[in-house]
Amino acid sequence: MQGRTMEKIRVAIHAQDYFTRMGLANCLGGDTQLVEARGDNADVVVIAIETAEASTMKELQMFRPDTATPLVLIVGDRWHADISAAAEWGVRAVLWRRHFSATTFMQAIRAVGSGGGYFPTSLQGALIEQIVRTYREVLAPQGLNPSGFTNREIDVLRLVSEGFDLQQIADKLHYSERTVKNILYQFMKRFGLHNRAHAVSYAIRSGLI
Repeated sequence: MQGRTMEKIRVAIHAQDYFTRMGLANCLGGDTQLVEARGDNADVVVIAIETAEASTMKELQMFRPDTATPLVLIVGDRWHADISAAAEWGVRAVLWRRHFSATTFMQAIRAVGSGGGYFPTSLQGALIEQIVRTYREVLAPQGLNPSGFTNREIDVLRLVSEGFDLQQIADKLHYSERTVKNILYQFMKRFGLHNRAHAVSYAIRSGLI
């Protein structure tokens, strides 16, 4: 039985300096899974910048073919941007130019191309701290998890996914059937979901159930 051919990851590269751009392009030749592509046909967009600032994140959007395309940033100077905002803008990997190597560059692209991320330890710590602070100061007082789900919603959706009907769910959770219906309705309304099956599918994709 022949092995399955690994799907190519199309990579667009942007850098103000010609030699930087050519050096990054040459690195792609060291991995048969990676292939250089035009910006409008890329799975991953690599951008070399000097300094990451709040204004930079918005400017980088012009290089993305669509809002789902992840960004890999190679940063020459210090990081001055909000890391969670950068992630919201599509940044999925950051490499410091001073620590750059072809190996880590290719690892980062492969990680991002498969839906993952690749951040320096310092930025990982900053991102975790922001998540914890947001949960403690903003979400927890409203009974929400970082996912935007309440604990009640998670419990109800889990039981729906296991095939229980509304009355059975109400009995298990000691709610009224009307309360269960309202929990589902508010959840579907908040996330723009069409029905219970859609709600369960959304929760599964979010990793909550």
